[in-house]
Amino acid sequence: QVQLVQSGGGLVQAGDSLTLSCVTSERTLNGYVMGWFRQAPGKEREFVAVINWSRGGTYVGDSVKGRFSIARDNARNTVYLQMKSLKPEDTAIYYCAAQISPFFPIDQYEYSYWGPGTQVTVSS
Repeated sequence: QVQLVQSGGGLVQAGDSLTLSCVTSERTLNGYVMGWFRQAPGKEREFVAVINWSRGGTYVGDSVKGRFSIARDNARNTVYLQMKSLKPEDTAIYYCAAQISPFFPIDQYEYSYWGPGTQVTVSS
């Protein structure tokens, strides 16, 4: 059972930057992809970004491309979501997720393991 612990959310102003962290309990993440999703009130959970842990390749969703990036720290078993130029519409609960996959899954139903979520609020 992969456990994911998130940190880094909070209240920021539009234009600010924020980095979210997700630490995994799994000793080795070879074969896993780590994804970030977000869910705003009254909306469906939305794909944000995904990283292949072994190869480091990434894919970022169109709605945040150019502003958000995903990275990992192998030594710390941690994946990061680096968010820049934040907008009020980025306000949501952000979740990290993990799945064994050779692809870049963007559907939440393809992920088996989830973090508890962390709130990000962007004020205008």
